[in-house]
Amino acid sequence: MNNMTVLIIEDEELAANELQNTLRQLEPTIEIVAVLGTVKSAVQWLKDHQVDLIFMDIHLGDGDSFQIFQQVTIKCPVIFTTAYDEYTMKAFKHQGIDYLLKPFDKEDVQLALQKLKNINDSVIKETEAPVVPVLPLSYAQGKERFMVNMGTRLKTILVGEVAYFMADDKYLFLITRDGQSYIIEETITSLEPQLSTKDFFRINRKFIVSLPSIKEMYKLSRNRVRIILDPIPETDMMITVSEDRAEAFKTWLNL
Repeated sequence: MNNMTVLIIEDEELAANELQNTLRQLEPTIEIVAVLGTVKSAVQWLKDHQVDLIFMDIHLGDGDSFQIFQQVTIKCPVIFTTAYDEYTMKAFKHQGIDYLLKPFDKEDVQLALQKLKNINDSVIKETEAPVVPVLPLSYAQGKERFMVNMGTRLKTILVGEVAYFMADDKYLFLITRDGQSYIIEETITSLEPQLSTKDFFRINRKFIVSLPSIKEMYKLSRNRVRIILDPIPETDMMITVSEDRAEAFKTWLNL
């Protein structure tokens, strides 16, 4: 991450100072170009400047930082910070590549920076890859890859990397086996027929799972089955195979 420029938007002086010190320890070449504490000052600054990465607290003195995106175009990745965890989905819709829950430590920041590096490396590899002919897609075999948005960047996820798909509110998330989460521009209903029935099964209205993602299963009443997924979803919920899909699910497990 040589010569990466960083903007910090944080209204707590102590938190801003700690973040600056942590970044300088982890990546001495990082240039912190500004520290801003309000929506108004951030909007004004971003109208005239660009950076490679923004650390952005969600709660600022004059409003929440999502208001910034309504007033100025942000093209770089954003790592959100907050003391509350109810904004996860919204953060990923606003250039978010990671979401640090306060109080976070040096290791959390390091993991977030590593995630950014992995994103940049994957983009470089895909850019350098040879161009191959576009072939008609046969959904009988199922999709082999998925294109996901990461801010202004695009990334390809191979089907073997997918653990499961999760519908949450208006969004559909692709969750990889290493726990990364990406929004894809599909609904769970439109996606289901595009997937290989050998590799994926829709267990209910919210989840389409792959076999390797199923860590444990438990029998419940009325023929239902409880599933423990790996990685565990961020949302705290009990995941079950719906009663009307239970028999088909058992058949799928025996294929």
